[in-house]
Amino acid sequence: MLLEINDIHVHYGKIAALKGISAEVDEGEIVTLIGANGAGKTTTLKTVSGLRPLSSGSIRFAGQDISRMPGHKRVLAGIGQSPEGRGVFPGMTVEENLLMGAYARRGDVSKELAEVYELFPRLAERKTQAGGTMSGGEQQMLAIGRALMANPKVLLLDEPSMGLAPKLVQQIFSIIVEINRRGTTVLLVEQNASQALQIAHRAYVLETGRIVKSAPAAELLDDPQVRAAYLGGGADAPVEASDEAPSVAAPDTTVADTAAPDTAAPVTVEEDTPDSDA
Repeated sequence: MLLEINDIHVHYGKIAALKGISAEVDEGEIVTLIGANGAGKTTTLKTVSGLRPLSSGSIRFAGQDISRMPGHKRVLAGIGQSPEGRGVFPGMTVEENLLMGAYARRGDVSKELAEVYELFPRLAERKTQAGGTMSGGEQQMLAIGRALMANPKVLLLDEPSMGLAPKLVQQIFSIIVEINRRGTTVLLVEQNASQALQIAHRAYVLETGRIVKSAPAAELLDDPQVRAAYLGGGADAPVEASDEAPSVAAPDTTVADTAAPDTAAPVTVEEDTPDSDA
């Protein structure tokens, strides 16, 4: 087992955020955590990456207990994270942002840089552009690419589709599948439960800091309770056509962020202008 989370408890002051979470991620899997806002999904990722300390419990990675390991050493051990909100360095260029992802490494990283540019041609086109002037979708690509620069064994993705136009959501999920196909294990937190369950191998459902259900993702996709709570319908409600699993044979990583949404169903998104909080 690549990643083992064993009965972890995490507090923010006196508030218990995680109340005995246990989960496993095997090498080569995409595992997703779904649940309502405040369920503990982001806290779980932050705890795995070392940004939140454990109150109790343990985390093992690649056979090693990393429960007390500092976050920067977890990066070197093979844990990479693309955070919620992207966290792009706004005044740095695209390439400088990417190189920050390899900051803790030693030696030549040109191979990893070339692979990120292959996966995200848009970043190659804009490598001298300031990260803060890019659109939300481009910044999401940059955040994922930066995490990949550390050459992680497991990639933690926190809400990668948040705030993106529907076409870009499809694009990002296709890229996640391609990253996994190339050999990187993925632990995904995603509010778009339908999309997440369609690309994942297994899934855990969190409620108020506890895991209340775990199963193969396809099984949870058909679970009446999960459908009613997170997929917008009851047992007989079909998955919307727009939530079909993205094509992974040739992920489109060059769709323009500024493409206008379908006028028949206008969507308010942040894709036409850079993030205001970058």
